[in-house]
Amino acid sequence: MSSFTRRAAAVLVLACAASGAWSADAPRVKFNTSAGDIVIEVYPDKAPKTVENFLQYVREHHYDGTIFHRVINNFMIQGGGMDKAMAEKKTRPPVQHEGVEAFGKGLKNEVGTVAMARTREPNSATSQFFINVADNTRTLDPPGPNAPGYTVFGRVVSGMDVVNKIKGVQTGRMGMHADVPVTPVVINSAEIVQ
Repeated sequence: MSSFTRRAAAVLVLACAASGAWSADAPRVKFNTSAGDIVIEVYPDKAPKTVENFLQYVREHHYDGTIFHRVINNFMIQGGGMDKAMAEKKTRPPVQHEGVEAFGKGLKNEVGTVAMARTREPNSATSQFFINVADNTRTLDPPGPNAPGYTVFGRVVSGMDVVNKIKGVQTGRMGMHADVPVTPVVINSAEIVQ
């Protein structure tokens, strides 16, 4: 390897680290799903309360047996709160919203990023999360100081092919819920792997 190639590689590594594109020491969580494995890394330096909340749900095995209950192709896949019967699991109190802070530190609702699902009330996120399958920066990021957006706290680092398989499943209605996969996509287990 030439010294130019080594320098170019070093610059690329530093640029990736500085941009938050990946981090060697970022915690990682593996979701074993009925569609395959998805590994995400989370960024406690950018959304500390959100990440700790999410990792605590992982430690408590809250996600085991839940489903991706809302799937919208060209938008996102959402999971982490419902079982196969679409019964919502009990959660801890909501986590403080960190959307503006995380956005200011470079996290955006881009393809492959992971964000907290919530109601219209910013401080309402509990266990549910979604994975962006499209560039949703214009609709989900904070557009100004009075619009909080959705807190991005991680990114898929392995298994985007599985995410893409999930986003294309057939969906329908189940009771009051729309965009529910006809065949459940189950999160068999979630575990911290780094």
